[in-house]
Amino acid sequence: MERTRRVAVTVEQCWHRVPGGTATAALGTIAALAERPDLDLIGVAARHRAPAPAAFRPGVAVAQLPLPRRALYETWHALRWPPVERATGPVDVVHATAVAVPPTAAPLVVTINDLAFLADPSQATRHGNRFFRRGTELARRHAALVLVPSEATAAECRQAGFDPGRLRVVPYGVTPVEVGAADVDAARARYGLHRPYVLFVGTVEPRKNLAAVVAAMAALDGRQVDLVLVGPDGWNEDLARRLAPLEPTTIGVHRPGFVAPEELPALYAGAAAFCYPSLREGFGLPVLEAMAHGAPVVTSCGTATAEVAGPDALLAEPTDHRQVAEALAHLLDDPAAADDLRRRGRARAATYTWARTADLVAAAYAEVAP
Repeated sequence: MERTRRVAVTVEQCWHRVPGGTATAALGTIAALAERPDLDLIGVAARHRAPAPAAFRPGVAVAQLPLPRRALYETWHALRWPPVERATGPVDVVHATAVAVPPTAAPLVVTINDLAFLADPSQATRHGNRFFRRGTELARRHAALVLVPSEATAAECRQAGFDPGRLRVVPYGVTPVEVGAADVDAARARYGLHRPYVLFVGTVEPRKNLAAVVAAMAALDGRQVDLVLVGPDGWNEDLARRLAPLEPTTIGVHRPGFVAPEELPALYAGAAAFCYPSLREGFGLPVLEAMAHGAPVVTSCGTATAEVAGPDALLAEPTDHRQVAEALAHLLDDPAAADDLRRRGRARAATYTWARTADLVAAAYAEVAP
């Protein structure tokens, strides 16, 4: 009979100003792992006076270390202190779900979602670059196994000097929500969406390539269609300046900002197209979520989103806004083609389950702590 392993998982990103896809992926993975009888999970975080925001609250008990986040991250990376076990007691495995890499006496598993900062340091802040570089180096030195969500990230890790034998590809999952016409109508009314709309979901940062989204929409001038930008403000991006080219066009812009996860399925389902020409992704959860809820997808070739979408989305060169515009025009002008992608996207997304993610992660734990 399989023994029960006690596993500490880092969840500090749930308290970040912009939790983003890293927190979403970690929470989906943790929720599926918590269903398994062979695992006993405990979260690990910095010292906080309040729980994480409801949308990013871990579904497991969380033990807090005695330092606030900034001090904890600095001492973890510079001094290799305090160990996870100071908060959790003895554990069989420690899983760092992001590149804040803690010290521990137990076998260490680290998730690396992407190494985009190595390809283009301008896409992160100065502090972010320093933090990511140090965390990546610690993962390379100390992780018994490194989990990556895509073959694209595995290739980045090999190029960055990681031992290929310690890399394990663990794709993320999605849990589709049943969305009816009334749900879509309610979402449209809530956000004032009275025309067909192209949807983007993601943190406002350079890597998400809003420049191509805006330029592609400007090329659709003359159509009665809106652009809906969902996601929190991030860094290194002046959104007002970025959106200025759309002001003289027929394209409307809606900027609801952060939208609670439970409200997203109806927005996906009601979209004429989902546009996500990111320059670089480790996986691309919004693409998978859009497909799962029936949005026809336009995304980037040459990055992990193409790996996730496969042949069931339209792929465009992200640095060529004309290709993005042509793909969007195809979906807007050909309802049959859009409906075909809706059907195919749902079928492909159904193959990405959190249960499969949990099986692969649990296998990694068993590998490092037999």
